[in-house]
Formats: sequence, structure tokens, C-alpha cells
Amino acid sequence: MQDKQVQDFFHLDSRIIQAGQRALEQAAPQFGEIDRVTEYNQNKVLKAFIDCRVSESHFAGTTGYGYDDRGRETIERVFAQITGGQDALFRHHFVSGTHAISTALFGVLRPGDVMLSVTGAPYDTLQSTLGLRAASGSFSEFQIGYEQLALQNGKPDLAALRQRLTAGPPVKVAYIQRSRGYTLRDSLSVEQIGEIVQVVRGCAPQTLVLVDNCYGEFVQTAEPLEVGADLIMGSLIKNPGGGIAPTGGYIAGRADLIEQCACRLTAPGIGREVGATLGHSRELFMGLFNAPHVTGEALKTAVFAAALFQELGFEVTPDPAQRRADIIQTVVLGSPEALVAFCRGIQSGAPVDAFVTPEPYDMPGYDSQVIMAAGAFTGGASIEFSADGPMREPYAAWMQGGLNFHSAKTGLLLAAQQMLQAGINMRL
Repeated sequence: MQDKQVQDFFHLDSRIIQAGQRALEQAAPQFGEIDRVTEYNQNKVLKAFIDCRVSESHFAGTTGYGYDDRGRETIERVFAQITGGQDALFRHHFVSGTHAISTALFGVLRPGDVMLSVTGAPYDTLQSTLGLRAASGSFSEFQIGYEQLALQNGKPDLAALRQRLTAGPPVKVAYIQRSRGYTLRDSLSVEQIGEIVQVVRGCAPQTLVLVDNCYGEFVQTAEPLEVGADLIMGSLIKNPGGGIAPTGGYIAGRADLIEQCACRLTAPGIGREVGATLGHSRELFMGLFNAPHVTGEALKTAVFAAALFQELGFEVTPDPAQRRADIIQTVVLGSPEALVAFCRGIQSGAPVDAFVTPEPYDMPGYDSQVIMAAGAFTGGASIEFSADGPMREPYAAWMQGGLNFHSAKTGLLLAAQQMLQAGINMRL
């Protein structure tokens, strides 16, 4: 029956179909655990909606300054409760996750302060903010210091962290990037983030812990604030927007720090009290409510991708049975030709712009050409089925998303088919 369901609509090599069936059997045990986490998180979200008395009236939009916007205020209470924070900013006014992270950093850091990245070099798009690349308005222009600790065997070096916090100049912010970025290291679980927090609290209690939580929301039953982080930041066109939020980002955590971040987002003395919702509130509420389920679908897609491409002879990380801390799946393809073919196959299985042929191109914020497959309803939405990778060694694709598992599974089979047709060597 599985053969017929796919072959009624797509012409796939029978060997690809068979590999997909074996991958699905291998992934099945992990699907049960994903469903358990999804149900827990869905109930957590439902409880927050009920506790905060969400109503139809909260969906009405405001214009102008947006004073007394009940929908904006309520969804921020809902999100704070969900994530274990005292307060939150959850708004379409953030243009991206990078914007939310930069707002949080400049919100709590002052001239002369030092930020220490515990997880090595941050994601490419943040490096201009930190002054690692020339850019107007970066840390260097505000005399904010930046340091980073190298990873040890792909993991945070807790011994080096202890030494730096106790022996060096004061550190204002210990920064954690939960997801792997364009690396092959494992993403960090909430428990691992908790271990870092414990080291910071033991060595330098005054140091703030900020977590780039992108791609990790709703993957586990807890969020980093619940293990002691001071702030978490992320994008609404990733997990917490549920594939419905058209744009936006969030910051959640300590109430005093949220106020500082709000004054950076708008202006000192104005802070969080303004920000017209312009009719977007319903989308943000719906997206947040659907986020646990959609995240679960993306996780199933990632597990299946790992099983399928491992079956086809490629290195994958995480492996199919590995416990996951975010929705990202890396497939190491080994050559530029294979990476291009993979992304073109992913694009061919997208519901939007499936006819487009991805090509490597220069993308703002990246130091090499990037190829991206992203046939999405919302531009750049990483919770939707997509894949991308820089055109450099090891020629790996970082795949994420999938609004529903069944269509994303077909997209992965089409990616394998495209590689086969391109003459890429696979184990069939």
C-alpha cells in the first residue's frame, strides 16, 4: 500500500521506495517518543491558553502606537508561562531570530561588558553583531568585548569555562547556542544547558546566561529557562510560530531583563508599552497553539531523513536512534554535486515553487555561497520543509522542518531520486 500511495503521484525508482520503507521501519520506535513529548507540550500550551483566558477579543488588531493592545499583552503572558519565564516579548516586530538575539544582547550589555560564547563561534548571521565581521553598529563600536571558548570533542568545555569565569575579567553574559549551526556538533539538550548554568552560577553568580533557543522549542518537555537560564531568544518562523506566524521573534525570561530588552526594541522610556499588532494577533495565537504538533511533525521528518540517507550510505547526524535537542538533521553528502542534487530534490517536493531550480548564491551574513531549498508558504520559514548548506567542505545539507510528516517524507524520497538521476553514488 505504501508503494501505491507514493507511486500514484510520483515516479520513483523502486529501490528508492524500498529504502524508504526500511527507513520508516527503523524510525518507528522514535516516533512513539516524539508523540509522547508532543502530547505533553500540547497540553502545556493548552493549559497556558486557558489560564490566561485567551478570547476572541484578543485577536483584534491595533494601529498607530498600539497602546493597551490586549492581544499582544496576553500572548506574551501565555508564552512566558509555557517557557517557564517571568515575562516575554512575543512579537511580529522582530524581523528574524538574529534580530531577537541582537536585541537581547544589546538590551543587557553595556560598554565595557564582556560576552563569552560557551559554544564556540556563533551562527554566521550573528557574527556581524559581535564584531567578528565589519558591520555598522556592532559590539566593537559600543566597546563591548567578545570572547569564545572552543568546543572540546564537539561539546562545551566546562573546565575551560570554570577557569575563564574564575581567573579572567568579569563576564556579563555567558552565551549558549543550542543548535549546531553550520557545524556537525550535537545540538545541546536542556539538561546539558542546565549543566552549563550550574557551572556559571557556581563560579560567577552575577553572570547572565542567554540561550539562542532557535530550532529547539518544544523538542523536549522543558525549556532552558526551567534549568536556570536568564533569557531565551528565537524566531517565530521556526518552531514556536507553528508554520502560521508570518514573521517575528521572541525573548523570554527574567522580568527585569525583558524590560531592558523592550527598551532596546523600541526606545528608553517607551519599552514594551507600544507596538501595534496590525491584525497579526490571530496568526500568532494560532501558530503558538499549533507549535507542539508541528514541531513533532518536523522531528519525525528529521528521524526519517536520518534513517533514509544512512540506508543510502551517507553519514548523518544525529543518527536515527539518537535523542534529539532540535529539529535539524544533517546529511553529509561529500561533494558539491551531491549537495546541489539533494537540495534540488527537496525543492521539487515542496508545495510552493517546486518548479524552481536551486543554485548556490551569495547570501547576506554568510562567508561562502549557500544553496537553499525552501518552497515555503512563508519566506525563509525553517519550520517548513527546507534544506540548505554552504558550498564548502564537508558539503553537508542541514535539513529542517516539515509542516506535516507525510508530505515531507515524499520530499525526502524525491531528494534521493534526484541524486540517483544526477549520477550520485548511493547504496541501493
